[in-house]
Amino acid sequence: MGDHGILGVADAGAFVARLARLDRSLPVRLRSVPSGRTALWARVPWGVLVTREVAGPGPGDATVTAADLLAVLAAGGDELPARRDADWRWPLPPAGVRAVESVSAAELNRLAAAAAGTLREVTEAGLGGRAVGQRAVRDALLDHVALVVTPALGEPVPVPQRLVQAVLRMGFLGSADVDGPAARVCVAGRWVGLSAPYGVAWLQPVQVLTVMPIGGHPKG
Repeated sequence: MGDHGILGVADAGAFVARLARLDRSLPVRLRSVPSGRTALWARVPWGVLVTREVAGPGPGDATVTAADLLAVLAAGGDELPARRDADWRWPLPPAGVRAVESVSAAELNRLAAAAAGTLREVTEAGLGGRAVGQRAVRDALLDHVALVVTPALGEPVPVPQRLVQAVLRMGFLGSADVDGPAARVCVAGRWVGLSAPYGVAWLQPVQVLTVMPIGGHPKG
């Protein structure tokens, strides 16, 4: 089975614990990167890829469940949990990431709070006098473009609420009580990302989503 190769146990544990609160069965992909560290990847339930690099050479490329990895890390073990490689079915952003613009943590928190307020208001009072289900409102809010950044050269980059929620729910901005370092809006090919101090959230436009085979990992 081998070792998981993670030395940054506290950082990895924080990442996986957040995932487990969302869904303990989520696949977590561990990929060794050229810097000698390990990139942890997962796809949160609202369709955003999240990643965090931690210290340690990692296992190469393996997928396990959030619950299994969290249990090993919490126990101080070094064994790689049972592999679930076939459960990983999503492509990863390409290389060549370009930062477009910075957004303050305060602004991202404000955007998330506004969405939460809208969700409460519409589910309690309805929309135009008509009752609306919370799930329908939540999906519409997640698809809403929270902000648009315009680089000096190039097309405007829309940042949907899905990405904002991902960096906040995963704790990538750090403490909510402190306005820490800004996040960066990034692009990689047609992917849009929010790079925060403790991790990155990526979203691929729906129109270019690809169907991945069940067996094996995507390349790149």
